[in-house]
Amino acid sequence: MTLAAAVNENLAHTSNVLIYSSMAVYLLAFFANMAEWIFGSRSKVGRTAAALTGKAEEKTAAAPAVTVNKKGGAAVLDRPQVVTRAAAGARDVPDGPGAAAGDVQGDMYGRIAISLTVLAFLVEFGGVVTRALSVERAPWGNMYEFSITFSTVAVGIYLVLLACKKNVRWLGLPLVITVLLDLGLATTVLYTSSDQLVPALHSYWLYIHVSTAIFCGAVFYVAAVGTILYLFKDSYENKLANGGTPGKFATSVMERLPASQSLDKFSYRVNAAVFPLWTFTIIAGAIWAGDAWGRYWGWDPKETWSFITWVAYAAYLHARATAGWKGRKAAYLALIAFACWIFNYYGVNIFVTGKHSYAGV
Repeated sequence: MTLAAAVNENLAHTSNVLIYSSMAVYLLAFFANMAEWIFGSRSKVGRTAAALTGKAEEKTAAAPAVTVNKKGGAAVLDRPQVVTRAAAGARDVPDGPGAAAGDVQGDMYGRIAISLTVLAFLVEFGGVVTRALSVERAPWGNMYEFSITFSTVAVGIYLVLLACKKNVRWLGLPLVITVLLDLGLATTVLYTSSDQLVPALHSYWLYIHVSTAIFCGAVFYVAAVGTILYLFKDSYENKLANGGTPGKFATSVMERLPASQSLDKFSYRVNAAVFPLWTFTIIAGAIWAGDAWGRYWGWDPKETWSFITWVAYAAYLHARATAGWKGRKAAYLALIAFACWIFNYYGVNIFVTGKHSYAGV
């Protein structure tokens, strides 16, 4: 074995160790996220739930006042009510207080969870980098490499949103759970030893096309989580509006999430923001196909499902923008579109044979 081969083997081993280590830290972050929800529910969530589910007139009357100084004097004004859910015939519900529910102990566990998530992200990022060094190329040549990069990017997006002061701490628990599932699947089922690329992938378009595909998938995933939580929160709010009484567990969880309309808007804006980049991803793939195979489009299974995914998201955005589809109908379209993306990744790569058959499993 040459010195270079020995170095690459050591780097590959280091990458594996880092990926497994990140899984251990993500597991600790999962327990910290759970503690935030559990201990946060023992404090102000009862009062907050009553405030959120009370009548609009009662909420307005109980709203704290705002003191405004004007021309040397002082005027006391009612705090304007922020309406985040305004569907016809439905209640107007403000955002919940978050997982910590205003509790100091719950917030402490939440901060620990974020710190552990940052640490796990850095360790996993190190695993991706050392994997790239071991193969001397971008670490996106098979499904294992794609999966570890995908989860790294998804967590990175979550941390960037937090750094931008966005109210997305509710995303932490489902994110950590699915990242653990993704890494578990990657290390057990999808794992492939370090190897060189097939000739068709030796191109600078690998860095352009595949990197944007990974980023788009991670963003679509974040939006899908928001959509799923929207469906649960919308059902909860509708039950309250119809005079129903949800269980204590549902109340404790749902009252701390953002309002259904806030979750709906979040998902829509995220999908709308990344859709142009997904369009570019398909165009870049077509250009790469022209360089590699002498044709821009050949209805290969991967190309076909990428286009189906594009059509599904285009239909969702078009329905929102022109037909006025909001709420559950639009949410179902968004989840169908994300399901197309998931099948394009797992189903096509594993079960369908084509020019994009680089799964390595």
